[in-house]
Amino acid sequence: MRICSLASGSKGNCTYIETECTKILIDIGTTSLYSEKKLKEIEVDPKEISGILVTHAHTDHISGIRVFIKKYHTKLYITSKVYEELTEDFPIENYQIVNDNFEIEDLKVELFKMSHDSPDINGYILTNNDISLVYITDTGYINIKNHNKLKNKSFYVIESNHDVEMLMNGSYPYALKQRILGDIGHLSNVDCSKYLSKFIGDKTRGIMLIHLSEDNNCPEKALEVLNKTLEKKGQVIEHIYIAAQDERTDLIEV
Repeated sequence: MRICSLASGSKGNCTYIETECTKILIDIGTTSLYSEKKLKEIEVDPKEISGILVTHAHTDHISGIRVFIKKYHTKLYITSKVYEELTEDFPIENYQIVNDNFEIEDLKVELFKMSHDSPDINGYILTNNDISLVYITDTGYINIKNHNKLKNKSFYVIESNHDVEMLMNGSYPYALKQRILGDIGHLSNVDCSKYLSKFIGDKTRGIMLIHLSEDNNCPEKALEVLNKTLEKKGQVIEHIYIAAQDERTDLIEV
């Protein structure tokens, strides 16, 4: 399995994942043109995308989907609630309603619920052979009922959205600050790091931090908090990546 973050942040999110037989995207919150360009940079033809997983219907996760599916007729894998939200704005012809576990060719997908100010939001565990990847974004917390299923996976892609001090001292309105900090907001650097320290195990090969706020965070702070948290528990992860808003990552082997 290989992964590339095409874009990640408050202005747009799109992640590419491939196996031997499958090529998918998680969200297209950038323009379709941007996503197409970044795919071609890693030598992927957009026509080859087998499907798009949609985490939720906020603009920074779906704004490019309409154009992309119209152009390439790519299949959407979406819950019934997300389908209802999307079809308020544009028609969807090629789709599959998913509510639990499903497969896209050789990729097994397990869906689980997150907590955000959206009618429905989903995290994913993607498995191919003995490799498993966790994808979590836009959530105020991770429900304890999901903790066991998230432990000791090969690779974690998880939001490390904000530094609390930067957020509280920043220019955002008070109500927005409270929303971000709340149970239906976003994970802070500290929250993200604490969850990862609970989840990672001897099978874990790497971590990618995503959805960093451009106003209330920076890669250096997110990485510092994660390293300190892992160090306290004697945990070592050699490969840690940080996704950016306007730049793709390399195509990373999981």
